[in-house]
Amino acid sequence: MSIADFRKTIWQHYRNCQRAMPWRPPVLRIRADGSIDPYRILISEIMLQQTQVARVMHKYPAFVRRFPNIKSLAGARTADVLGAWSGLGYNRRALHLKRCAERIMEEYRGRVPRDPAGLASLPGIGRATAGAICAFAFNMPVAFIETNIRRVFIHFFFTRAPRISDADILPLVAKTLPKKNARAWYYALMDYGAMLARAVPNPNRKSAHYAKQKAFAGSDRQMRGMVLRALGSHQRIPKRKLVATLGIPQRRFISILSSLEKEGMIAVSKNFVQYGP
Repeated sequence: MSIADFRKTIWQHYRNCQRAMPWRPPVLRIRADGSIDPYRILISEIMLQQTQVARVMHKYPAFVRRFPNIKSLAGARTADVLGAWSGLGYNRRALHLKRCAERIMEEYRGRVPRDPAGLASLPGIGRATAGAICAFAFNMPVAFIETNIRRVFIHFFFTRAPRISDADILPLVAKTLPKKNARAWYYALMDYGAMLARAVPNPNRKSAHYAKQKAFAGSDRQMRGMVLRALGSHQRIPKRKLVATLGIPQRRFISILSSLEKEGMIAVSKNFVQYGP
């Protein structure tokens, strides 16, 4: 397929089937300089890491009402941030988000940086998330790859290749990226990728970066979430009560607490567990 035909296909689908989301225009106002609230984009992009869009759409509105700007998130208690995050999974992202806000207040005077390098220096933000924030918040033509984008390019351009690296895909992403309308183009790519996920066998299985997600039931990730949910709004809970409530074997319980404490999510004393640090 030619680049011109590819663009035409993607744009046509977007015109007919674009998805409405609370972090996209017209829900968020486009400013005179072409940007939209970068804080809200930052929230959405970190929430969308490894999490389905439907779950994020459910949690996002309440989270931004609770913490409407960088300052409010930076100054919030860890317990409040984790509580607002509950249900999204991968709870360390909530800590990354709070630490991002703290760094932005300290180093950028409360303004989300506009360049990929500055964004990628913040906690929990890699190259792909930095590129997405630049594109969606500031309409910058920065090439990046995420799950749906990868799916689209493998489907159209790598039908016969057995193992495709993102390094093979990224030049095509850059080649097809319009300089003046990056935001809408990426929306279009992602919407097409979401459609492909329902319509065809997953092209991403050809990706060199593909890994089947481990079962959630019985995993450490599930146990960690159970501990944080059990803490709820409590200031602290006796260890004995927590382990009895959750029914986690003692050795595994201690290991889970240790990992959560190392990440700064909880603080553990001799007899009690509480949100940390």
